[in-house]
Amino acid sequence: MAKNEAFNPYLPSWEYIPDGEPYVFNGRVYIFGSHDQFNGYVFCMDDYVCWSAPVNELWNWRYEGVIYKKTDDPLNKNGTMCLYAPDVTVGADGRYYLYYVLDKLSIVSVAVCDKPAGQYSFYGYVHYQDGTLLGEGEKDQPQFDPGVLTEGETTYLYTGFCGKGDKSRSGAMVTVLGKDMLTVTKAPSVIVPGCEYSKGTGFEGHAFFEAPSIRKIGSMYYFIYSSEVMHELCYAVSKSPVSGFSYAGILVSNCDLHIGSYKPEDKIMAYGGNNHGSICQINNEWYIFYHRHTNGTWYSRQGCAEHLTLKDKGMFEQAELTSCGLNNGPLEGLGVHPAYIACHLYTDKPAMYSGDSTFPKITQDGRDGDRETGYVANIQDTTTIGFKYFQCNNIKNIRIWTRGYIEGTFEVRLAWDGKIVARLPITFSNVWTESVAGIVIPDGVWAVYLTFRGHGNGSLKAFELY
Repeated sequence: MAKNEAFNPYLPSWEYIPDGEPYVFNGRVYIFGSHDQFNGYVFCMDDYVCWSAPVNELWNWRYEGVIYKKTDDPLNKNGTMCLYAPDVTVGADGRYYLYYVLDKLSIVSVAVCDKPAGQYSFYGYVHYQDGTLLGEGEKDQPQFDPGVLTEGETTYLYTGFCGKGDKSRSGAMVTVLGKDMLTVTKAPSVIVPGCEYSKGTGFEGHAFFEAPSIRKIGSMYYFIYSSEVMHELCYAVSKSPVSGFSYAGILVSNCDLHIGSYKPEDKIMAYGGNNHGSICQINNEWYIFYHRHTNGTWYSRQGCAEHLTLKDKGMFEQAELTSCGLNNGPLEGLGVHPAYIACHLYTDKPAMYSGDSTFPKITQDGRDGDRETGYVANIQDTTTIGFKYFQCNNIKNIRIWTRGYIEGTFEVRLAWDGKIVARLPITFSNVWTESVAGIVIPDGVWAVYLTFRGHGNGSLKAFELY
């Protein structure tokens, strides 16, 4: 990669931070999310950590350390429960408030800190004025995935989870909190329906599932959420934070469905799964933050981001999956590019969700926490690995590094359905071994797609254009 370039995933390839809530505080972008493990066996196994980057250097991410341990909650002193997706808001007192839910509880916990990425301390549980905890009231639905927005001395808390077939869950809820950030001043009300109650609402097919997040742009409120199909982040808009939300569209799909600009809308380009994230304006540009699935499971998710185009009347176009993400433009084509920045990964047998042991996958060597560079593994016949986009100038050759019990040829294309512009023969190898071929890439912005034809099972570490 060229120096000082941003790409997906935006954090190191050995870090697994899904459910990202991005915010700009004092000239830096901060990411608050849950914390998966490499080779994790459930969601969100680790403590909350934070990463940040200068708004003018979106490639330069700094590890801020552990900001809150799962054992910091008084109800989880033995650490048997996981910290699910959090959100952060700045209170009227200027302090930072972290809202979260433990995986086996239906209540909302809050921690507080004087800095965005300092050490948070437990603050309390969201409750009614009589002391009853939100989520334990007689008419309450279980609380899940809190998203928060503070205006003046009022905080709006958005929560909910609505699985198919469960009529006990109505939809995404908003609860109004008072100045102390804990006390309910207005009981929960539904703002976006779940799939069991979406008929005739305008949300059909894109009803609320989970992952509520809230942003305000101008005078409008944008409610971002994961829909009933899980892989997409949708949004609804309203002039009020507590009512009147109408469906507005899809922001991103982590299998790139619905995008029809470079492919048929219904063509699946990556193995998706649940999704969670939000929008953020950085240097007058809008981005959608989301996560992808790695290691062939749903439990090792990584944060990605894409540029968003804000259209007339405040509507966003759906973002397509790319390798360049926060770079806000193509990557430099000349040089070595790690395989883990692939944005597309599929075979000739379409599949929407991760989890099949026959699928190619992005993974790493070592154990969780080892700073091992990721790569693409489980490559078999018809596996296609796609990277977008590169600014190519005077490119004459391509080199790849592969290993494993695999033999055949990688076909190189500049579009998923483009003509073959190079072929790279590979054979069995126990170590990373290079293969080189001549290639003609016209000057301009191009994608790179590598399709394997042959037999066996192998891995791709990187490719080089020169």
